[in-house]
Amino acid sequence: MGETMVVLAPADGGSLEHAARLTVGVGGAESNVAAGLARLGHRAAWVSRVGDDPFGRRVVAEVAAAGVDVSAVTVDPDAPTGLYLKDPGPDGTRVHYHRAGSAASRLDDVDLARPGLAGARLLHLSGITAALSGTCRDLLVSALDRRALPGARVSFDVNHRPALWPADRAAPVLRDLADRADMVLVGLDEAAVLWSADDPAAVRALLPGPELLVVKDGPVGATALPRTGPAVFVPALPVDVVEPVGAGDAFAAGFLSGLLRDLDLRACLRLGHLTAAPVLAVPGDTAPPPDPETIARALALPDEAWTEQVRAGRGSGR
Repeated sequence: MGETMVVLAPADGGSLEHAARLTVGVGGAESNVAAGLARLGHRAAWVSRVGDDPFGRRVVAEVAAAGVDVSAVTVDPDAPTGLYLKDPGPDGTRVHYHRAGSAASRLDDVDLARPGLAGARLLHLSGITAALSGTCRDLLVSALDRRALPGARVSFDVNHRPALWPADRAAPVLRDLADRADMVLVGLDEAAVLWSADDPAAVRALLPGPELLVVKDGPVGATALPRTGPAVFVPALPVDVVEPVGAGDAFAAGFLSGLLRDLDLRACLRLGHLTAAPVLAVPGDTAPPPDPETIARALALPDEAWTEQVRAGRGSGR
């Protein structure tokens, strides 16, 4: 559940200031996760609101084309679909949002009270929604505390967006929300900015509530920290990075897919890396995951073989 927007980006990959043409796409963290899960063979639905406008129709059509059920999406006649622009530069891509007062900022409890969502095994949320409006923040609290989808485990991706709210304002809210979830995903870099936590154990100490915490450390790897039992670390696959946007969502889809398949934590982390790698290698926010046979072979590798594969890739300059 969360907002998906239309994305405008320079067609030539240059700066937005000097672009003569823009490409039109669709992007949203939560719908990216839904699409990733659908591509991995799961039934996935996306809950949101869009405006009654051409951008809203495009968003719904593209999410549906990825195999996601969009029957829980509301078309709002009184608010627009959100928009963001990508501005590539030598120091990375900056993002400019035009989403204040968007249809998705009006999400509330009604949106999760649809009969078609009953029986869901997993509800995926992110901290982005908390920054959209007071009603959106109340919805997250309700979903986490009153469990609007009975029987569904709740995963929460911290997903701090500095362009939406500064770290000092976001930090206590995101920590409180994350600590109410069953499973939490967070980047070590954002945990450092938000909570001055510089290693996975420090993040875990700040978030004792979730049954499972996953701390992602970019090209280094990811660590799963269950409430009981040892932490599990799996190094990331080497990739020639074109653009990192969307890779965290793909990782979340892979990891959550592993949990839904009852795989062990090491296999879940590997599946997260396997689904994130293709997204890192393209300019868009999503990419198809490896085929099932490739995934099966990679998940079956002994630890030494996985580590050797990672080392070999890094040794080649990737």
